[in-house]
Amino acid sequence: MGSNIFFKKKNIKLQKLFPKEKFDIDFIVKDIKPLYIAGKDEITFFESMKYKEIASITKASACITTQSLKKYLPKNLNKIIVKNVLFELARATNMLYPLSEIDYPDLTLKKPSKTGYKKVRFGNNVLVGKNVKIGKYSIIGSNSIIENNVIVGQNCVIGSGVIIKNSILGNHVVIQDNCKIGQKGFGFIPVRGKNIKFPHIGKVQIADHVEVASGCTIDRGSIDDTIIGKNTYLDNQVHIAHNVQIGANCMIAGQVGFAGSSKIGDNVSIGGQAGVSGHLKIGKNVKIGGGSGVVKDINDNEIVMGYPAVPLKDFLKKQKKQWVWPK
Repeated sequence: MGSNIFFKKKNIKLQKLFPKEKFDIDFIVKDIKPLYIAGKDEITFFESMKYKEIASITKASACITTQSLKKYLPKNLNKIIVKNVLFELARATNMLYPLSEIDYPDLTLKKPSKTGYKKVRFGNNVLVGKNVKIGKYSIIGSNSIIENNVIVGQNCVIGSGVIIKNSILGNHVVIQDNCKIGQKGFGFIPVRGKNIKFPHIGKVQIADHVEVASGCTIDRGSIDDTIIGKNTYLDNQVHIAHNVQIGANCMIAGQVGFAGSSKIGDNVSIGGQAGVSGHLKIGKNVKIGGGSGVVKDINDNEIVMGYPAVPLKDFLKKQKKQWVWPK
């Protein structure tokens, strides 16, 4: 994830973001990023033992963490010790990106100019924002909106009633009618009896030859990005939450829901109305039966079914015991 092209950042020094801390060297914070991609003059965060291996090699200049977790971080890293990591992360992100907490409507959208988008076909009542790039031979359906800085590749088909913001689409992508892509995700932090909204400064990345069927919603990332891999197909009314990463060649049936920050491997098939809980890792070549509820990680090549989802053999044994044979 390079410089943020969708949200304007304020230049604020580390000491101003965390005035109660004392730092040997102060610097203007370039960005806030996840452990695995944060670099020099950037802030990251570490709030779970699940990420201790990545935390030990992070290249960030500062990290928001807790007293118990700081020992896993590199010695030369500025450690910002707090009680509630996600709350402090949200506070700092809001200071750096003050317009990221709410999706304000863009009142500057205009009809696309014929000279600005050569070899692109538009339906009726299409609105396009500033600095939008659309590749040649793409088609944009009627009543669709493409907001500022969005990139759409070549030979793409965007249906009617689609809204795309904070997103980058590859080539040969198909987005069918009434999809919403790149909106703010559902993120809250409970603090003293209140639910504090978490800002979302990430984007959506959709790779080449992806097809998204009607009525799907794909939230942009919070700190990381939401990613859909090559040749993946989403059926109608699939919901993908913030930071979810879906691999290549996946088949996702209708009304499947993914909670935030789950990672799905390549060649995964998921039956209709299944649900995947947040922060899980689903391996390659996994098959998940329709209506299943996935609440823990799944290894490569497994076939699971049920709620909670278990290996298919175990599911069938349990069902067999529950069957009542007619007399």
